[in-house]
Amino acid sequence: MHIPDGFLGAEVFAPAWIFSAAAVWATSKKASVKNENKTIPLLGVVSSFIFAAQMLNFPVVGGSSGHLIGGTLAAVILGPYLGFLSIVIVLVIQCLVFQDGGVTALGANIFNMAFIGSFVSYFLYSFLLKHLGKKRRIAAVALASWLSVVIAALACSFELALSGTAPLAAVLPAMLFVHTFIGIGEALITSMTLSFVFNVRPDIAFDPEGIL
Repeated sequence: MHIPDGFLGAEVFAPAWIFSAAAVWATSKKASVKNENKTIPLLGVVSSFIFAAQMLNFPVVGGSSGHLIGGTLAAVILGPYLGFLSIVIVLVIQCLVFQDGGVTALGANIFNMAFIGSFVSYFLYSFLLKHLGKKRRIAAVALASWLSVVIAALACSFELALSGTAPLAAVLPAMLFVHTFIGIGEALITSMTLSFVFNVRPDIAFDPEGIL
């Protein structure tokens, strides 16, 4: 899902950069680290895990690629704010060090994978949790993970189409088809990881009190 340089027009990447920069600034002000001895190392571990998972890319028509996002995992463990910043850190390192995703497209990549991947998936998870109950929170995690990948693929498709890189009729079915299955993989990995966390170290999971 990383969009490289040259695939987005200025009419798309400029607003995406402005939105993402504003989101990073606002989130960094909002995010709180109550216990640095626990939270900072946890932020590093989660970011490293997601970084490794995102390095596995699958080419998709239209100049983009598909891979796991990890936003739901980050948000459920770290909370939506630190989860968002965790994905942003991963994307910036991938862009500047490994040339995975373009500099001009970084704003769009942050919007697709960090904002949708963390914030949207977290609120989907919270909504589902309220209606399904805590006993079915793994089901809520799985569905939120899958939906976040599909929604991010949808956003990426429209960005490429609006830039004239590929017709929407070509890129949208290709992106949604691939990411429907990638979303299943993300749901399985996220569910298994968080099931282990909930059972072994439930204390490290984010406490939503005061967020919603």
